Amino acid sequence: MKKLIYLLIIMSLVLGGCSNNKPQQKSNLTYGMIKSNVIKGKTSQSEIMQLFGAPNLVTKNKQDNEVWSYNKMSVDKKNTSRETWLVLLGSNSSNSTTTTSSFDFIVVFDKYDIVKDYSVITSNY
Repeated sequence: MKKLIYLLIIMSLVLGGCSNNKPQQKSNLTYGMIKSNVIKGKTSQSEIMQLFGAPNLVTKNKQDNEVWSYNKMSVDKKNTSRETWLVLLGSNSSNSTTTTSSFDFIVVFDKYDIVKDYSVITSNY
């Protein structure tokens, strides 16, 4: 009976440790937010700053226009539940998949600090 109780305690600790309850930070940096709020020739730098916060990088292009770059990357690593049972049985093999996503938003402003042009680049690997 004691062995069963110990086994249940160990299983609950192992299974509890495998849960992925990390808080996800919300971001306005989405394609939908950009398409619905950023209008060429109308949206100002201050409005961009309110929507998306400070840019990751500020540069100037050949025409001396200010260019703001935003980047959001995410890594999603998933372990299979089979791994938990293999650990209990003494095996240390691991089955997992990792997906990395990148989302870039590049904004070009005119001399009046109004959006002249922008682009969105996404990739998954």
